[in-house]
Amino acid sequence: MPNLEHPAYPADALLHLESLVPCRESQVSMLLSIFGERQQFSFPSVFIYGHTSSGKTYVMQTLLNTLQLPHVFVNCVEYFTSRLLLEEILIQLQSSSSETEQTSHVPCDTVNDFVRLFKQAVVSRGLQDQTLYIVLDRAEQLREMEANILPAFLRLQELTDSNVTVVLLSEIVWELFRPNVGCFDPLTLYFPDYSIGHLQKILSRNHPPEYTADFYAAYINILLGVFYMVCRDLKELRHLAALNFSKYCEPVVRGEANERDTRKLWKNIEPHLKKAMQTVYLREISSSQWERLQHDDGEPGQLKGLSAHTHMELPYYSKFLLIAAYLASYNPVRTDKRFFLKHHGKIRKTNFMKKHEKTSNHLLGPKPFPLDRLLAILYSIVDNRVAPTANIFSQITSLVTLQLLSMIGQNDQLEGPRYKCTVSLDFIRAIAR
Repeated sequence: MPNLEHPAYPADALLHLESLVPCRESQVSMLLSIFGERQQFSFPSVFIYGHTSSGKTYVMQTLLNTLQLPHVFVNCVEYFTSRLLLEEILIQLQSSSSETEQTSHVPCDTVNDFVRLFKQAVVSRGLQDQTLYIVLDRAEQLREMEANILPAFLRLQELTDSNVTVVLLSEIVWELFRPNVGCFDPLTLYFPDYSIGHLQKILSRNHPPEYTADFYAAYINILLGVFYMVCRDLKELRHLAALNFSKYCEPVVRGEANERDTRKLWKNIEPHLKKAMQTVYLREISSSQWERLQHDDGEPGQLKGLSAHTHMELPYYSKFLLIAAYLASYNPVRTDKRFFLKHHGKIRKTNFMKKHEKTSNHLLGPKPFPLDRLLAILYSIVDNRVAPTANIFSQITSLVTLQLLSMIGQNDQLEGPRYKCTVSLDFIRAIAR
């Protein structure tokens, strides 16, 4: 029995739509109930949010294209100013008309011009009697535009007196959008992350025709068992699945194992998945280079996961700040005087360190440290004198943004911010070299 049912759309179209959006049937059903029939007025604005790769853009494009609903789809990163955005909406609206030829470009500098030209375009396309959908992907970029752009889109149905619905797609919550002066709140809809079962179902649909579905599903199960804790991105997992499947099949191709011999297949693929772990989200090498490295049985050291040339892009003092942060995270506070002062006095030999030799600080993980300790270590490891300028503090903020450092606690604590270094020892060694 199909999950998607709506009296306004044919059953075969809904059945086809359901096959295209696996594990998102409840969200599509909710959208269909919000949109209603073609001639009905829909909600003026809908806000859809969720983490990256949760299917927001794909579901909206598939829904609008499959049901052939009149729409305009714009990425706000590509059209990053209000003029570019408004003009692109008008261009798509005018160019999609099959009855008239492409009209000349009309500049649109203000929201008033946009409202006037939008009404003309709706009349020329004959869309007065059905809902037009304007989808703005990566809508968080609207916050960087003029202050009247976001409120205008939220009330576009009222301003144009037309049957139009604006759909905002974003990775952040609506509370970070709402202007201080207040505006019309949209209807919010949340897209949750795909669970491991959903990812298993979606990725297993791409199995090669020369192998059985059960064989490919077993491979996806192994892949998710390795990568699910560090990567939930469906696009990245699909790329990894396509990249490493040939290695998984090698024992079967050579006749050393059959498709059900899971143990031999796992032993063959395990070292290659460990090497692939070094490049999750980084894409430092192309797919062809990765396949060549696998074919040549290259060592993991040949694959520079988060290594030399990545670090070369960091500013000069950012490298020293990262080294100082690593030293502050993994060295006890009582050793600072011994390591970083030239005249630290005599060191009495005690058995204190011997009690803790068995437990490595790297096994215990990074410890948080205050900002003043980070700067003190920085001043001691840099040869020339470093002034505590705004440039240094902005580079610390950049390292936090790049997730090379993490901030512990709130910014308004009386004792000041505390940080923790999140990079590995190999990363720091590459920077130090």
